[in-house]
Amino acid sequence: MGKIGRNQPCPCGSGKKYKHCCLAARQAGETVSPAGQVKTSLMTAIDKIQTQAGEKKAVFTELGVFLLFSDSEGDAWLLEATESDAVQIARGGARLDVPIDENPETIEINFSHTFAIRDRQLFLASYSDKAETLLDRAPTKRIRAAIRRLYRLYPKEMLARMHVDESGDPEPEV
Repeated sequence: MGKIGRNQPCPCGSGKKYKHCCLAARQAGETVSPAGQVKTSLMTAIDKIQTQAGEKKAVFTELGVFLLFSDSEGDAWLLEATESDAVQIARGGARLDVPIDENPETIEINFSHTFAIRDRQLFLASYSDKAETLLDRAPTKRIRAAIRRLYRLYPKEMLARMHVDESGDPEPEV
């Protein structure tokens, strides 16, 4: 697990400094779960990114395992780093309906794509027709860095427990 500086942004994505957020829980020996940090704040982060997409601002945000970005053309995407899933949340500055069912216990997202980073570029593959698209305005370097940081900060077992199959049992590790 990597070391986080006290004055660095907290890896949970809260926007606070680490010392004012998750540091106390870690020092007390508690396990700080990325899922626990995300519970009901995902919709707030999506709303903010959609607003910035409407203003045609290029922005990148991390929220636990979720990565959100908008580009200068007004497109915005929500990525889930551990399963490589993606869904578009704004197109040309216009907000899109977000297929999310969020409550204090779970977050269920109906993702439309998977993503992969190859040759320093972000590619999307649609679940419906498997068509692959290059997102040339994606902040690929920042996405790669965020994913590496996530896997350094949290054990694989903790990240695997965040995903539940339809039976309610955690998904097996691959």
